[in-house]
Amino acid sequence: METSILSQIELIEKKSANENAKKILIIGIFHGDEPEGEYIINRFLKETNFSTIKNHLYFIPCLNPSGKKVNTCQNKNGVDLNRNYPTKNWVKTEKNDYYSGDAPASEEETKFMVKTLETIKPDVILTIHAPFKVVNFDGPAKKIAEKVAELCGHPVLEDIGYPTPGSFGTYCGVERNIPTITLELDEEETEEQVYKRTKPVIEYLGKLS
Repeated sequence: METSILSQIELIEKKSANENAKKILIIGIFHGDEPEGEYIINRFLKETNFSTIKNHLYFIPCLNPSGKKVNTCQNKNGVDLNRNYPTKNWVKTEKNDYYSGDAPASEEETKFMVKTLETIKPDVILTIHAPFKVVNFDGPAKKIAEKVAELCGHPVLEDIGYPTPGSFGTYCGVERNIPTITLELDEEETEEQVYKRTKPVIEYLGKLS
């Protein structure tokens, strides 16, 4: 019997005692062929002394376990989860690499994420992708993006350069006004290199006022 997708998605909470703590959500594998985020999150969880972190951190190491299993961008239904959010600009696309699904939030992973956002109500979101080597952002996140760029060494790119209807960034950043950062790493770098590049970013968000 196949294990349900939802049972394979972890939400790990690291709460702070700080009364003024912000809620920071950090997401690893959105696309199944981009493993960097899960490695970074798991290593950060293992090595970090969270008593030094003043904000509440919420981690989802892998949002797309079925895509990870077969090393594809899409999930097991062939859907690009980053085109499946119930945004005002969602459109049904052809069944290609960027397939939107048959309807907004048709996928279990998307429904899980929508519910999680409603429950947590994050103040800032970071998603970890590859391979474009840029810091993209949606919503009121320009200053945060500039600091993230300074820490990781990749430039800020406000417009990724192509339309992304139904994207997570549009759903959270544009339509819900949550500062949303998409950190695009270099897929050619080693795990050690991407971790050293991203660790200061997570630490910065953990102390963000």
